[in-house]
Amino acid sequence: MIQTTFYTPVQDDLAEVDIIMRRQANDYHPDLQKALDIILSSGGKRIRAAITLLVGKMFDSEKDEIHLLASAIEMLHTATLVHDDLIDGSLLRRGNPTLNAQWSPGATVLTGDFLFARAARLAADTNSVRVMKIFAETLGIIVNGEISQLFSRRCMADRENYEKRIYSKTASLFETTCRSAAILGKTNEPQIEAMRKFGYNIGMAFQIVDDILDFRGEQLTLGKPVGSDLRQGLITLPAIYYLEKYSRDPNAEYLLSEGCLENEKQTVELIQAISQSDAIQLSHKEALSYTDKALMILNDQPSSEAQECLEEITHYIVDREF
Repeated sequence: MIQTTFYTPVQDDLAEVDIIMRRQANDYHPDLQKALDIILSSGGKRIRAAITLLVGKMFDSEKDEIHLLASAIEMLHTATLVHDDLIDGSLLRRGNPTLNAQWSPGATVLTGDFLFARAARLAADTNSVRVMKIFAETLGIIVNGEISQLFSRRCMADRENYEKRIYSKTASLFETTCRSAAILGKTNEPQIEAMRKFGYNIGMAFQIVDDILDFRGEQLTLGKPVGSDLRQGLITLPAIYYLEKYSRDPNAEYLLSEGCLENEKQTVELIQAISQSDAIQLSHKEALSYTDKALMILNDQPSSEAQECLEEITHYIVDREF
């Protein structure tokens, strides 16, 4: 099992973050509190919150402010998951029923909207106008990415499009997490920019590994069918590598020429071929190139327990089993 001792120095802080998030529905409709409790109890790792807290510790941020920021970041991430599950029609996440599996689409959308609003309020409570602006910009990037994905042509094997998509979907929030935590700390502009780049690199690596796991994970663990992105017409990095290297595979050739596979048999065959090919290792190597850059940035920071934990998180991101 992969070690996650990086949580240890911020365990008490994470408990406080959980309390802050759970009280966001206080004095609102009781079903919102019920929904929030369901969502927050679904087994998320709180890795973004942990990173926020550790960067805050590294730069000696005020505890109350960094707790609010970590809560805002995690609440924003949670809100995106609520909407993503509805858009994708996902009935399970981490093996648990999603909110849209239990509620109507309208109620699910409104709950996601509520979480976005409370996340924004938590960001505002840090009393940093700069953090609030970055937070709002990031939400716009995430939503724009989702809209672009919805209206883009399906089954498009385009590396540039893929990189833009995973930046919007994942890396932008990691970037904001690290940058904002540094802004709230006692540091300077070069270090704030360094943390932005650190967040970008671990975010890109994180999503690439998620895309690998989509081919190599177990359905029970994933909470969705293996190869679910390809089934939805989304071409991720493992598929891009496979299509580049094995374009004469009949299913790859058909996808490249026709735009999408036409039946389940073709889809299953291609998913299996990708999962058993060196496209997985090539994708993992690319993820490692991002984490190598992240580790170089960390090595330039003053040594501390928080810095060591951030190094451990960086390794954890690419060492998740697949």
